[in-house]
Amino acid sequence: MAKIQFSRGIDEDAVPQVRLTRSKSGEQGTATFIFEKPKALSSTSTEDITGMYLIDDEGELLTREVKAKFINGQPEGLEALYIMKSPAEWDRFMRFMERYSEANGLGFSKA
Repeated sequence: MAKIQFSRGIDEDAVPQVRLTRSKSGEQGTATFIFEKPKALSSTSTEDITGMYLIDDEGELLTREVKAKFINGQPEGLEALYIMKSPAEWDRFMRFMERYSEANGLGFSKA
């Protein structure tokens, strides 16, 4: 039951590309989510984007670092940045990603 929302209560259908980076010490990390043509930006959506909510059985992770991408004045995508400041936050995020990737058929490849 892992899902992503940009407005509370409205699940995002678009599956993102996710890029992970981690500091050499392993203390900090970032996850960049790139959504192409997400439902949250569709012309039928009337809800405001209030952040990116990563929701699973353990609870909720939240980031307010969400930017819209426009091409010729039309919304094309969203980019969200989730920052992890400790090994515990990294582990929690990775548990969410395992659940989300199982539910949405995502794979993992190292750079």
